[in-house]
Amino acid sequence: MHPGLALVAIVMASAIASLPAQRGGGDGAAGASRPNIISIVTDDQARWSVGAYGNQEARTPHIDGLARDGARFDNAFVPTPVCSPSRAAFLTGRYGTQVGITDWISPAEAGRGLGLPASAITWPEVLKREGYATALVGKWHLGEDPAFHPHRRGFDHFFGFLGGGNRPMNPTLEDNGRPRSLQGSLPDLLVDDAIGFVERHRDRPFAVLLHFRAPHLPYGPVPYEDSAPFETLDPTIPDVPGLDRAQVKRWTRDYYASIHSVDRNIGRLLQAVDTLGLTARTVVLFTSDHGYMIGHHGIHTKGNGVWVAGGVTGPKRPNMFDTALRVPLVVRWPGVVRGGTVIAEPVTALDTFPSVLGMLGIPVPVDAAQQGADFSPLLRGQQVAWRDAVFGQYDLHHSGLAFMRMIRTAQWKLVRHHMADGLDELYDLQQDPDELRNLYGSEAARPVRDQLQMRLTDWQRSIDDPLLARLQR
Repeated sequence: MHPGLALVAIVMASAIASLPAQRGGGDGAAGASRPNIISIVTDDQARWSVGAYGNQEARTPHIDGLARDGARFDNAFVPTPVCSPSRAAFLTGRYGTQVGITDWISPAEAGRGLGLPASAITWPEVLKREGYATALVGKWHLGEDPAFHPHRRGFDHFFGFLGGGNRPMNPTLEDNGRPRSLQGSLPDLLVDDAIGFVERHRDRPFAVLLHFRAPHLPYGPVPYEDSAPFETLDPTIPDVPGLDRAQVKRWTRDYYASIHSVDRNIGRLLQAVDTLGLTARTVVLFTSDHGYMIGHHGIHTKGNGVWVAGGVTGPKRPNMFDTALRVPLVVRWPGVVRGGTVIAEPVTALDTFPSVLGMLGIPVPVDAAQQGADFSPLLRGQQVAWRDAVFGQYDLHHSGLAFMRMIRTAQWKLVRHHMADGLDELYDLQQDPDELRNLYGSEAARPVRDQLQMRLTDWQRSIDDPLLARLQR
């Protein structure tokens, strides 16, 4: 799977979006007529948690509204099912192994100087060159040294936090280069700042990347208006033997409350954009940094989740299940995307880089070395040749060890667990969409398995996957 994408909202002009954007400079009448961009990424939000994807218990009216007025991607994936490498892919169009970030960046690694290298060009850097005012509001998690600061990766403005976590209430955030202890809900504070940036730059092209921490653990506390809708909910949970059903239902209610705090604030931001008269030239793209599980497959959290079934709360269960890799992706592009559009082609978070530039008519820099494909023609309703498979990778090294590589087509999914015996996986997704019957050892499936392995190895060679060299020693 060309992995893919967590909450992203991209805001752009529609009438002129199909035309090449003017180059250079951001001021004056011509510059002011160019599309703006607002990109919203949530943290740990599963595709299954969004109303637009069929959930009738979660409350996501504003996200659902984006899908109703724009396009919903039904097969959006991330390349790696944990934070930092997925975020790197989203910003640079490159796989984690290509930028040296293969698992989430721990505080110890950040202290040793791990972060997004300058050689990995981000799409906000490209937009800044084109005259856009750029902002990152919220989570970074791609290095904490000054050399990796968002200001050095294409952002004029940063209000948020450099590490992976923060408190959902009364957080400490970097504001104008200094830490500030603030009072209030983190999503509310982040959107206050995003709205302020939009207001200050309403007369010139801007790009705002709003990266929520929610609904990451801990799910709360959240304002009462966000938890109240779920106080008496008896949520639907996975039918997995051995789950503590009361606990899983409690987690699910708290998860939905956190998601509600995000959706409510997306509504505030969209209302501000509308009040400022920017909606007609604003495209909104929403996604998440990866998927999530609350009891699915007996696991809690994501690709580095832990067992929570059979009375066991404990060891890591490294995985590349669809629930961990598949994300919501919605794009509202007034005047270009027809409301209610559903896009079935498989896309990935790596595609964000060329697709944002494609929507703006900006060429991908020759030195970008990105691996994504431009999905903006799909949004325009054009018939284009498209991939039939996406790929994934995850080298877990925190509280466990795993070296996983994956290929996913519409029907089949192969996951290799290298340097481990008996863990490889093969699923017939048409017959077994929930990935419950592992066919890797089936002789009947051997021809399919071998063909997928050939394609997987070819892909690894194409990205110069360092794992291949290790396996050949």
